[in-house]
Amino acid sequence: MGKYLDPRFDLTFKNVFGRHKDLVTSFLNALIPFKKGEEIKEVEYLQPEMLPETPLRKNTIVDVRCKDSNGRQFIVEMQMYWTSEFKQRVLFNASKAYVSQATKGFDYNKLAPIYSLNLVNDNAFDGRKFYHQFQVAEKDNPDNVIEGLELIFIELTKFKPQNKSDKKMMDLWLRFLTEVNESMTEVPQELMESPEIRKALKIVEHGAYTEEQLSAYDRFYDIIATEHTLLSGTFKSGVEKGRAEGRAEGRAEGELALLTRQVLAKKGKGKSASEIADILEIDIKLVEQILNGKK
Repeated sequence: MGKYLDPRFDLTFKNVFGRHKDLVTSFLNALIPFKKGEEIKEVEYLQPEMLPETPLRKNTIVDVRCKDSNGRQFIVEMQMYWTSEFKQRVLFNASKAYVSQATKGFDYNKLAPIYSLNLVNDNAFDGRKFYHQFQVAEKDNPDNVIEGLELIFIELTKFKPQNKSDKKMMDLWLRFLTEVNESMTEVPQELMESPEIRKALKIVEHGAYTEEQLSAYDRFYDIIATEHTLLSGTFKSGVEKGRAEGRAEGRAEGELALLTRQVLAKKGKGKSASEIADILEIDIKLVEQILNGKK
């Protein structure tokens, strides 16, 4: 395994953004388009209890929830795979957080805004745009907005570095999420120049984790790969042959990058090609192809 772990995974994402207030503050200020003077100054973490967990979705979504000194609440989710129902789930969670502020006799003018920031490790919308911002607005006059709920979706699969000075930190944080992984051998200088990114890199260093944590990290990949197959519907009713074909097709289309990292991780632990094929339940020829391509 390489020097760094993938920051999009459950263990690492929560270690970076769920335990370091300065980092989640920088992250939110970079990715949410606040007006000048409205930036977050400090946050406190809240319990991320929203929808009950289900066996189908409990591991495909990683979330962090916090509140700033002005009472604004922020729900940050790392969605490993996308289905159309996630839009409704995001709306439900944001609405629930908004409504939960009210008590009997409450002044509704005092309700604080809810911001839902969703990082999607998949294609979620049509077109080339990677950044999508939703508000409650009048259909014929989009500038006429009802304040309170703001939903943001960022498709990591479509992100390309912009290098715009006014969005420097957005660019750096998204590069951190999309470029840092087990196969990275050298960190780009631009990432190292940012104190926040440098701290985040330290947190996702391979050496910072115990063997038990690294095993959990490896299991996370296996779980989300299985759940993606279920979510995408490739498991049809039928025989094992149909299931195997569904897994192969799903991996070929959407999981090759993750599968490559998983193979390399097992190889780094001294596993042979045949052992890796058995563990990951894939053809040994695919394992050899990945290993040969990375020599």
